Amino acid sequence: QVQLVESGGGLVQPGGSLRLSCAASGFTFSNYPMRWYRQAPGKERELVAAITSAGGSTNYADSVKGRFTISRDNAKNTVYLQMNSLKPEDTAVYYCNYRVAVPRRDYWGQGTQVTVSS
Repeated sequence: QVQLVESGGGLVQPGGSLRLSCAASGFTFSNYPMRWYRQAPGKERELVAAITSAGGSTNYADSVKGRFTISRDNAKNTVYLQMNSLKPEDTAVYYCNYRVAVPRRDYWGQGTQVTVSS
């Protein structure tokens, strides 16, 4: 079965960095785009970053452009999110996502908490 396991979250001061990892299993990882979402308390889940199957193209939410970098290692079935210059408004639970197009179904990990606070 599909499993997505996020790790790397924690408490960091403003301006700090974290690197999130998402280990995937149960599907052919290298065939699919991957995404990172986040959900802050009281807010809807939002797309943060996406990467194509081979890693050749990436997209970012405007709020994280220039600070976050999504990457992947298809040999390790892992997608990463490098987060630099973190701000308090980046505080959220971060989830990685794998989507099957037909029939449409989203798979999510358990999430990893990122807290940016002094």
